[in-house]
Amino acid sequence: MWVSWRAATHRALYGDGGFYLKERPSAHFRTSVHASPLFAEAVARLLARVDADLGHPERLDFVDMGAGDGRLAAGVLAAFGGERLRVVAVDLAPRPGGLPPGVEWASEPPGEITGLVVANEWLDNVPVDVVEQTPDGPCLVEVDPETGSERLGPPLTDPADLAWLAAWWPLPRVGSRAEIGRPRDEAWNSLLARLSRGMCVAVDYSHVLADRPDQGTLTGYRDGHAVPPVPDGTCDITAHVALDACARGEGLLTTQREALRALGLTGARPPLALASSDPRGYLRALARASAEAELIDPQGLGGFGWLEQVR
Repeated sequence: MWVSWRAATHRALYGDGGFYLKERPSAHFRTSVHASPLFAEAVARLLARVDADLGHPERLDFVDMGAGDGRLAAGVLAAFGGERLRVVAVDLAPRPGGLPPGVEWASEPPGEITGLVVANEWLDNVPVDVVEQTPDGPCLVEVDPETGSERLGPPLTDPADLAWLAAWWPLPRVGSRAEIGRPRDEAWNSLLARLSRGMCVAVDYSHVLADRPDQGTLTGYRDGHAVPPVPDGTCDITAHVALDACARGEGLLTTQREALRALGLTGARPPLALASSDPRGYLRALARASAEAELIDPQGLGGFGWLEQVR
């Protein structure tokens, strides 16, 4: 059975017995949330800035998209607290055990949001079509969900997809591939539409128009390792996000390194003199500096794209 990558990925991740309905992401790959609780602390500081910009509304929302095991939502709740704060963790999987009762669990975001929405490694799991340039124009790439084998399918004819390709991922030569990010743009815009006042943040593997990969980025993950992207429900299927297309020239598009540095994570080592005056304090400060350094490493998590859009 040959189907489009978008259809195959949707079924593999979210259909009956889909990967994300039976697995927790933390069991298969390490996100910033799981690298260190300092990430949640930094997000809580960003929430405090949004709160101040909004004039401390009667109800302040924090919404965690693609919440996984809810660790980010719980960390922000613990760091920020207060009766005004409503924390909503959004995920299609069942609520995990052990979450604080102050974290609401939902399958979709609230209809109206005042505060901060964070989509950390969420957009890369919105399924997309893959196309390949041929002498006669772009054609859909089809896949066998059981084996991951591919073949060229019919020509791409959807006017909206063709327009997206022309604007955001022009294919330079025969054999070049692209992942059509229009479903990600629509998912992102659906979040912005729910935001009455505040900020939406997307953090993800990403690329921009000037640096699109010639063969795309589609891959699989299982047990902490990259694996062939076979959409049979046994692994994560992901592709990097064209965040500049989501942004459409609005908001701040930067890197996680720069965003977290602006929130106080510098990775600076403590002064050596502290080792003599307060050895335990020095070790704690050194461990913190190491955790910060991992989160802002430009060759690792710090190289993630970071998009902020404000209403």
